[in-house]
Amino acid sequence: MADATHAPAVFEDEALPHLDTLYRVALRLAGDESRAEDLVQDTMLKAFRAWNQYRPGTNARAWLLTILRNTFINDYRRRKREPIATDLEAVEPYAIHDRVADTDPEGAFFSRIVDAQVLDAIDALPPDFREVLVLSDLEELGYAEIAEAIGIPVGTVKSRLFRARRILQGRLYDHAVEMGYIQPRERP
Repeated sequence: MADATHAPAVFEDEALPHLDTLYRVALRLAGDESRAEDLVQDTMLKAFRAWNQYRPGTNARAWLLTILRNTFINDYRRRKREPIATDLEAVEPYAIHDRVADTDPEGAFFSRIVDAQVLDAIDALPPDFREVLVLSDLEELGYAEIAEAIGIPVGTVKSRLFRARRILQGRLYDHAVEMGYIQPRERP
């Protein structure tokens, strides 16, 4: 007879509330909506299959993020060995007629630039720094949760987060001045 703590209903109650977090992290890791969706689906399938290994009362979000991270790493290693294919339908969103169809093209353009610039800077971080920054600053996980999710000491989490923020600060300084968020530094 199956343990009631590992029934499908318990899986739904414990795991499904973390789908949004999993997707946001997957999107930052994979850099592509379609791959992020696949990554989350693979993660949830693996989690469901291994649900009997989950210890009730522990941190389900960290457990799921660990599965997500390991799935991403394994998929990344596998994809590195595959040839790169170009999806012509993926180019369609960049067609000029879609941009002109906006009711407020200028507002939409500037909101995409601001968001895109920051997200591009995050995406350009080295993977170890990006992962910690996304989990901390975008997903609001605590140091201990991040350490548990990716299997590193809390001190390493703090160090990587500090370094990631410093890199972003340097990369986004000119953008922040240009946008009027901060005043330019005085030159000595």
